[in-house]
Amino acid sequence: MKNYVKLIALFMLVPAAGTFAQNADTSAAPVAYNSADIKWVDAPPLPKGAKMAVLAGNPAESGPFTMRLKFPAGFDIKPHRHTKGEQVTVIQGTLFCGTGEQFSREKATLALTPGGFAALPGPVAHFAYTKEEVIIQVNGVGPFDITYVNEADDPRKNGNKQ
Repeated sequence: MKNYVKLIALFMLVPAAGTFAQNADTSAAPVAYNSADIKWVDAPPLPKGAKMAVLAGNPAESGPFTMRLKFPAGFDIKPHRHTKGEQVTVIQGTLFCGTGEQFSREKATLALTPGGFAALPGPVAHFAYTKEEVIIQVNGVGPFDITYVNEADDPRKNGNKQ
């Protein structure tokens, strides 16, 4: 009976181990940061004032990535979409979020506080705003892109570049 239980446990663990091995990036060196070591740069696809720091991977290339975004107080992120989904975790502050193609502070009914999490499928239009400085972490699979619902909101096209 003991061998039977061990055999069942082995059959349950082998597929899980294979999944972890497929997702592990063994070609890259380990990465670790303390908050003070993070280097912030302008975030060109976002309006002036947004900063970003890529922690792991490369959002412009295929494969997993982790980046942080920092938004100043009173910052608006107009409705936009991504080709691929993103997972967002709030590190600092409160991020007010909503879904849909029209920006509306009243419709931003989700207030994500530190530790809060949201997973957004790629095609879902969403927007956000801040009342205080906010830092979020974004995890996803690249290449990462952002397409604004209203082309006039795209700072890369309307002169509101970083």
